[in-house]
Amino acid sequence: MASRKSSRGAGGSPGPGSKRETKHGGSKNGKKEGLSGSSFFTWFMVIALLGVWTSVAVVWFELVDYEEVLGKLGIYDADGDGDFDVEDAKVLLGLKERSVPAQPTSPESEETIQPAEKSYVESEHKNADVELEEEIQSVLQEALHSQPGGRHEDVDEIVNDKWQVKEEIHGETFEAPTTDDLLRELENEMPEAYETPDSVQKDADLLADDLRAMEPEPYEAPGDSDLMLEDAMEHYTEDRVHGDYNEDHEPKHEKKTETQDTAVEDLLEEVNEATEPESKHTEDVVATEPEESEMPVQAEDYSNDDLVGKSEKETEQDKTEKAKKKKKPKLLNKFDKTIKAELDAAEKLRKKGKVEEALRAFEALVNQYPQSPRARYGKAQSEDDLAEKMRSNEMLQKAINTYDEVVSLPNVPSDLIKLSLKREADRQQFLGRMRGSLVTLQKLVHLFPSDTSFKNDLGVGYLLIGDNSNAKKVYEEVLSLAPNDGFAKVHYGFILKAENKIAESIPYLKEGLESGDPGTNDGRFYFHLGDALQRMGDKEAYKWYELGYQRGHFASVWQRSLYNVKRLKAQPWWTARETGYTELVKSLEKNWKLIRDEGLAVMDKKRSLFLPEDENLREKGDWSQFTLWQQGRKNENACKSVPKTCALLERFPEATGCRRGQIKYSIMHPGTHVWPHTGPTNCRLRMHLGLVIPKEGCRIRCAQENRTWEEGKVLIFDDSFEHEVWQDAENYRLIFIVDVWHPELTAQQRRTLPAI
Repeated sequence: MASRKSSRGAGGSPGPGSKRETKHGGSKNGKKEGLSGSSFFTWFMVIALLGVWTSVAVVWFELVDYEEVLGKLGIYDADGDGDFDVEDAKVLLGLKERSVPAQPTSPESEETIQPAEKSYVESEHKNADVELEEEIQSVLQEALHSQPGGRHEDVDEIVNDKWQVKEEIHGETFEAPTTDDLLRELENEMPEAYETPDSVQKDADLLADDLRAMEPEPYEAPGDSDLMLEDAMEHYTEDRVHGDYNEDHEPKHEKKTETQDTAVEDLLEEVNEATEPESKHTEDVVATEPEESEMPVQAEDYSNDDLVGKSEKETEQDKTEKAKKKKKPKLLNKFDKTIKAELDAAEKLRKKGKVEEALRAFEALVNQYPQSPRARYGKAQSEDDLAEKMRSNEMLQKAINTYDEVVSLPNVPSDLIKLSLKREADRQQFLGRMRGSLVTLQKLVHLFPSDTSFKNDLGVGYLLIGDNSNAKKVYEEVLSLAPNDGFAKVHYGFILKAENKIAESIPYLKEGLESGDPGTNDGRFYFHLGDALQRMGDKEAYKWYELGYQRGHFASVWQRSLYNVKRLKAQPWWTARETGYTELVKSLEKNWKLIRDEGLAVMDKKRSLFLPEDENLREKGDWSQFTLWQQGRKNENACKSVPKTCALLERFPEATGCRRGQIKYSIMHPGTHVWPHTGPTNCRLRMHLGLVIPKEGCRIRCAQENRTWEEGKVLIFDDSFEHEVWQDAENYRLIFIVDVWHPELTAQQRRTLPAI
């Protein structure tokens, strides 16, 4: 109003033209008037805020599939980085000039998408929408010079992925290496696309033929299940369970003998370990034994311990290494980038756990684009996921086959080859197909000879088939290329100790543990380093046992078994009443002479049935055993020689059904000393019935207490505690050993715990 009065006062009555000018907030001379300018800005802000809150509503109610939108927005890539991001938006809005990278790279080298394995995918999946919205908000803020409101996350994206991997084998929480650990350094100079040459396939076929020609290892009757040198590899491999998804029977295990110095099962998580993120099936094989886990121990701060490796004292070099390991794999070739939106849509289904839909989507993509490596890899992952869901060996075999198909396609990015073959080898090991896994690992090493992580995996593969000699050569090669590789050091030391090269093994085990490298923080390495030091008379052994206890590998410094059920009563010595097996103890003590006489008869007539202890438990002397039951299985031929003793024991399933123990005669001659050693599990107790006991010179120590045997009396101890034996008498000592289930194990645990 004031403007209009002023206008009339200055120029008389306004004409029609001046009225139109006034309506639009202007004067005759074209200057913008105050009230109209303010009104325009107010309406501009209202519209802007409405737009912001509409965007929030779209995100909150999932009205738009942003992943599909992002794929389509790729055509608006303005800065040449291969995708549409906030910098491209600035260029399109005129807020930034179009720039050309100083060192242009191929689109393949710049492209990154969700990697194929779970843990990596989950983090990408959770952050994708958040990053997009942050970019949108940033552009709006710059355009409007205002704060439009808080940022909202897609509700569906903040839910934890239910397929998150936790490697828990035989109830032991086992630290397995991640995909980035296993693919230690994605080589920058490596070509992005690698077409598998025919020569590689021929080499793999030749290796397969050689492996098929190898003689299978003969089965030897197991001896005492003590965790020492010859069963070192058994306990190296226990954690990599290979079995299948069949729920009607127990998991498969490779034959375990305490006499062999070879691998029977693998490490997880480790390697491979040390719970690649993709190793999500491995824990399923123990689904029937949920109660079993590591013995709980109190976590302590040992960061100042002089034995702690560089994992606790991280250097700048370590941080650089970690940064390299976090480098995103490049999984798309040029063609796959053109169908990225379709690949992302199928992958989104898989990440949300909709595995059947994801499989159908990837199968459709494979049918439509048969030369797409990423589509076929997604199909393999979906089959892998579905095999876990269905607990189907057949479906898992399909996944293995599809992983192998990925590598045979043309123009496959090198990172995708690595992931496919690595996962294929892991799944083959899960099904117990160790030789097939070895062929796959050999192919990986052939394709990527400079990647020592694959050589490390190949060494594990050789251990799994009992080929310590080739495993040793592999680790020697790794150490020649990477002298500070901690994973290679602990495994090389492990093998040396199995060869009874005690002094030589110590520096490798020690330096490997001190390195803190992935796959080294494992109880078995602490166990065997401590044992080697003990045998050399070095009291530093107990420092390593203490560190192993602090890191959760042992129940205590004295109780160092590795395959345990948590919360079981733990004490070195027991009474018959405490065990609850009083009837068994009474029967043994009542019939001790019958048991003795049958044993002596075997010694006189069939001495060859007493087999020398060959687990390298002795420092010196002569010690032999005659086994009647092993891992809950009766030795029918042996029982024919002592029929009354076996008939007596048949009444006590706590002994004959103990699949983590033995029943046997044990004879020890004068001058024998048994090293301090520890049994493999806390799931059993051990009874010693004295049959022929010299008056002096024989004793046993369990933990910190010594005891002696008496004829016709039963001693009961927990052999998961450190124990040691001396025989300095003038005559032999004969005892009868009966292992029984720990009394606190449930009936279901006794049925389902794997044999040791």
